[in-house]
Amino acid sequence: MATQAFQKIYTKLNQITKATCSVYATGVGNEELATVSGRLAQVVKIVEDRVTLQIFAGTEGIGTDAEVVFFGKPPTLKVGVDLAGRFFNAYGDPIDGGPDVEGEEVEIGGPSVNPVRRKQPSELITTGIAGIDLNNTLVTGQKIPFFADPDQPYNEVMAMVALRAESDKIILGGMGLSNDDYLFFKNTFENAGVIDRIVSFVNTTENPTVERLLVPKMALTAAEYFAEKHNEKVLVLLTDMTLYCDALSIVSNRMDQIPSKDSMPGSLYSDLAKIYEKAVQFPNGGSITIIAVTTLSGGDITHAIPDNTGYITEGQLFLKRDTDISKTIVDPFRSLSRLKQLVIGKKTREDHPQVMNTAVRLYADAANAKTKLENGFDLSDYDERVLEFAKEYSEEILAIDVNIGTDEMLDTAWKLFQKHFSKEEIGIKDEFMKLHWKKA
Repeated sequence: MATQAFQKIYTKLNQITKATCSVYATGVGNEELATVSGRLAQVVKIVEDRVTLQIFAGTEGIGTDAEVVFFGKPPTLKVGVDLAGRFFNAYGDPIDGGPDVEGEEVEIGGPSVNPVRRKQPSELITTGIAGIDLNNTLVTGQKIPFFADPDQPYNEVMAMVALRAESDKIILGGMGLSNDDYLFFKNTFENAGVIDRIVSFVNTTENPTVERLLVPKMALTAAEYFAEKHNEKVLVLLTDMTLYCDALSIVSNRMDQIPSKDSMPGSLYSDLAKIYEKAVQFPNGGSITIIAVTTLSGGDITHAIPDNTGYITEGQLFLKRDTDISKTIVDPFRSLSRLKQLVIGKKTREDHPQVMNTAVRLYADAANAKTKLENGFDLSDYDERVLEFAKEYSEEILAIDVNIGTDEMLDTAWKLFQKHFSKEEIGIKDEFMKLHWKKA
């Protein structure tokens, strides 16, 4: 071993797998960065003086005499106001041709905020998407995933949320993005003129898979800087967490750890919780809200990834293709925001809870009518009307390409109620009927 400029250098590996290598070393810390034969690596396991490193680009071509250089520190990110409007890779290096960021160097992946410093979320965060704002309203400091099939336009939805959400900063963490997806996000933000409030950390399909493990930590470190130091409302968008979990699986399997359900590591729950529990509402007004995409394999909601995610997060949003209008909507039946009661009717119009419940009840009646139709039963006059209502409700409110404010969503729902039903069929309180049921 030799020491050079405070870096520990070793030249004798004792084990090499497809993604990891081991070396006997002392004075090395967990998650510390190193290079192995010039390739970036990170410490993932220490047993006495045997150190295991995961090599981000893989171990192919590395011999047992490869040079291992320890950096003496874990991955860090330089934080400062200059982060805004920039695109970075998984290591926090610029990929947009701009200069390096000047600022304080902060270790990524630190602990979640102490509960004593947290405040109960109570601020509304609107997205302009009615399937969210009307039926599954989000609250600052919330953590919630989109569950979507791989062929659904979830990245387009994430971009829409970024453009429409009422927040001070948007942090995008892209894992396993295709080059087309990366350029889509970049061009969308630039063309909309909102690039100055967006910070992006991107791992594409051309980058090493294991690099994906750094992306959420980088994104959340940037989010903590803006939320804590500048008291800003920060929205973190993570896509796709299934690809993040696949990277976890690759590393654990190559380290010969016994896999748990669906080939996932036994630590999957805690690995996901470390990310999602970064969502927080600070008393001073700063907040971190996390919306993540979890793609489903064959629509399987029982798979270990969505299953564990559901235990950690405060609800879920399901994307669904509505065949009647040939558009994607946020499914009113399978979606749920567990914190919406904190803001609907309080930070939104007073009739919001009643309108939301009535619309979903009528939409459910339409689903029953559709089942009757498919099974050859005659439809009643009411059945015909709820089917018409459901189609227009999807077209004018639920479709993800509709961008309207919460008041307009409520007004549109009232218009549809009045068009298709009587006051008795609607069953909303008289005080709201008097205000919003317009006389013909």
